[in-house]
Amino acid sequence: MRYPALACSLAILSSCASTETPMEPKALQKPHAMEMHGDVRQDPYYWLNERENPEVLAYLDEENAFREQGMLGLKPLEDELFAEMTGRLNPDESSVPVQIDGYWYQTRYEKGSEYPRYYRKEGGMEGPETCILDVNQLAEGQTFCQVSGIHMTADQQRMAYGVDFVSRRLYTLRFVDLNTQTTWDYEVPGTSGGFAWAADGEHFFYATKDPVTLRVDKIWRQKLGNTAEPELVYHELDETFSCGVFRSKSKAFIHIATGATDVDELWYLDAKEPQGTFQVLRARENGIEYSANHFGDSWFIRSNLGGRKNYALFKAPLTTPGDWEVYMEARPDVLLEGAEFFKDYLVTEERSQGLVQLMIRPWDGSTPKPIAQEEETYSLYAGNNPTEDTEWMRYGYTSLVTPSSTFEYNMRTGERRLLKQQEIMGGYDADRFVTKRFWATAADGSQIPMSWVGPKEALNKPVPTLLYGYGSYGITIDPSFSIARLSLLERGMAFAIAHIRGGEYLGRAWYEQGRMEYKMNSFTDFIACADYLKSENKASELYAMGGSAGGLLMGTVLNMRPELWQGVIAAVPFVDVVTTMLDESIPLTTGEYSEWGNPNEPEAYFRMKSYSPYDNVESKAYPPLLITTGLHDSQVQYWEPAKWIARLREMRTNTSPLFMYCNMDTGHGGASGRYQAYRETAMEYSFFLGLINGSL
Repeated sequence: MRYPALACSLAILSSCASTETPMEPKALQKPHAMEMHGDVRQDPYYWLNERENPEVLAYLDEENAFREQGMLGLKPLEDELFAEMTGRLNPDESSVPVQIDGYWYQTRYEKGSEYPRYYRKEGGMEGPETCILDVNQLAEGQTFCQVSGIHMTADQQRMAYGVDFVSRRLYTLRFVDLNTQTTWDYEVPGTSGGFAWAADGEHFFYATKDPVTLRVDKIWRQKLGNTAEPELVYHELDETFSCGVFRSKSKAFIHIATGATDVDELWYLDAKEPQGTFQVLRARENGIEYSANHFGDSWFIRSNLGGRKNYALFKAPLTTPGDWEVYMEARPDVLLEGAEFFKDYLVTEERSQGLVQLMIRPWDGSTPKPIAQEEETYSLYAGNNPTEDTEWMRYGYTSLVTPSSTFEYNMRTGERRLLKQQEIMGGYDADRFVTKRFWATAADGSQIPMSWVGPKEALNKPVPTLLYGYGSYGITIDPSFSIARLSLLERGMAFAIAHIRGGEYLGRAWYEQGRMEYKMNSFTDFIACADYLKSENKASELYAMGGSAGGLLMGTVLNMRPELWQGVIAAVPFVDVVTTMLDESIPLTTGEYSEWGNPNEPEAYFRMKSYSPYDNVESKAYPPLLITTGLHDSQVQYWEPAKWIARLREMRTNTSPLFMYCNMDTGHGGASGRYQAYRETAMEYSFFLGLINGSL
């Protein structure tokens, strides 16, 4: 049962204010001591982890009501921003059609719809069109709806997809006969969304999660329509590993991939022999990472084998997959991120000095050539290329000022064609804005890159600046165009991405210097970027934003340097590091020991405690803060931000706005609908703009 907003509960609140002027919610403190390695931590808000407790739900409602009331004066601005953002969207947005085995596939949003529709045409673009999946119909009557992806049989006559109505990333598989346009009376619940059809279009493989930890740990084999129990074909017993299943691009093999941060293992099965036994390509070995692609009569393997930190490309015969030979050696200044395989060309995705290049490498050994780019900072990536027998390769391009674009490039002639660029309704003048790359100096002398965009006049005068960061898991946040961000830029703000250590912007070593015992570098790098923007007169005021592990970043830099920021948004923030990593029942915990450390070990425990935002809240003045979360978040449990805001209210010495927004219907990714998501973004941006214009 859900208590109504602003319900008076003595178990929760020390006082209950009127609906007109509610006082800050004050969570009840309940003594809870936790001892580890001779260290005792007091957590009086530990009880907030009781998801089904009516008192907890009432407290979250209180927080939502307080935020709504506290930001009520910004509601006209929020509505204005929402109208701007959604007004820029093409109501009939569509993807570039992709040809697969005689069919052309396309995804489209249509006017008034929150969700996409999937279409295909038979024979050619002039052929008859069929809607094979309408997510809007699936979403009817639901507060959340997310499809994991569609999977076609080799003959393109059957389709499987996964759907999640809760936002816990647990998908129910459904099956459709495309000849008759009927859905099978057969479903598979509780999957990760990982899926692969065998060549016969009857057998399939799927992955499931542990119901408590949500770790993907089992792979199953089943035949469509078979009422017998599915067959377990793989069980990952190592709690630090997660697994998945997929079909190779060549469609010749079914793969099971399992791994942790620093180790991988890949299994394969002939797709024509679905009842066969999976074989391991190379047995797991600590510190050895690899992935493999089937092409022709060989395996091509990207791996760090032999200490090749930035990865080499190896080649092995299909019949003896353990016989690796170096095909393309690793380079100290170039990170090999991926490869695409075509009949006459190998295309490698390479990152050097933070920027990605697509290198066209003819199999005949002639000179490789890059696809040249002109902007100072950008995002470049291989697109959807399902066909090997072609000389045209699709790739994607975007930057902080260039809308998302799909190109087609002739690998033989060098001809380039723009197939589609995201349309900005109402017009967009890129010349009003400029993008640059700046370099800040860290405390240890390292140069920290930033991708920056702002109005042209911001090159010559400081303006309010929003600094964004992430810095974990080796994930690189490349600069990309944002329709929503235009609302900030057009109001005179600048935006910057700090490419801090913990990501792979400057190679694998850049990641390793921002994890485990070097994690503090991520936080000091972000502060160095902020100091640069201020000292170089780029920022008149500094605001910061990050989500998930980027929320950890926000919480830590708030504790370290609260005076730097005029306002901060921490989205779905991972802030209770020690307590979470000690609880092996919480999703993601055991699989992340190699990212943060295992707190069951004293050294790791005290290191993590030294930066954990929740454990390091102090009696000091904190800047205005907006925290967002989702009740059903499977990645960062809602109680972490709920406990954090309670402790901040208890400890801080000032009265700056301190709000939390908990979406009671969603999880880690927020709202699922196309327009719904912009409502939350508009609320977040109104927070920043309200601080700038003094209305908050």
